[in-house]
Amino acid sequence: MAVKRRVVRLEGDRPDRPAGLTAVTASEAGLRHIAGLTGKEMEGVTLVEPADDGWVVVVEVVEDRRIPSSGDILALYEADLDPEGNLLAYRRKGRYRRGSSGNQGERP
Repeated sequence: MAVKRRVVRLEGDRPDRPAGLTAVTASEAGLRHIAGLTGKEMEGVTLVEPADDGWVVVVEVVEDRRIPSSGDILALYEADLDPEGNLLAYRRKGRYRRGSSGNQGERP
């Protein structure tokens, strides 16, 4: 009996992308690169977006732990990746206190 496979496309996946890199693998690569460069604790990926020449990944990072945790200082880092997931550039886009209002999670 043959097994039918269903392909599910995630937001950010485009048919013209190389088969080996999806939004999921791009987000994993961006998270790994930012963690390696900053040495900080990662909160998570807040944006994965295809770009003309690769991917843009935005990662939320804990810059400074406080007690209580509502006082933590977080930052958004943006990584530019090539189509294979190699880091081309990264930058810190801003810092803010956990729970503060603003545009956290959106592309800065």
